[in-house]
Amino acid sequence: MIKRSWQHKEAFVDGFCEKHELKDLVWYELHEDITEAIKREKQLKKWMRMWKIHLIEQSNPNWQDLYPGLLN
Repeated sequence: MIKRSWQHKEAFVDGFCEKHELKDLVWYELHEDITEAIKREKQLKKWMRMWKIHLIEQSNPNWQDLYPGLLN
């Protein structure tokens, strides 16, 4: 997870984050099984933007970058 987050942060991954210059990790979930993680990602992609914002603000109301905490 740390490697993937770093790749997004440094724009090494083509896609949404790179295109829109998104650098901060404001929310994440941990999954033990990659299949479940992919299933959840596809589910969230179908959500309305407001639902996603609410999900973030439940655990990170100030939208702080959570990436540094992954390194501890």
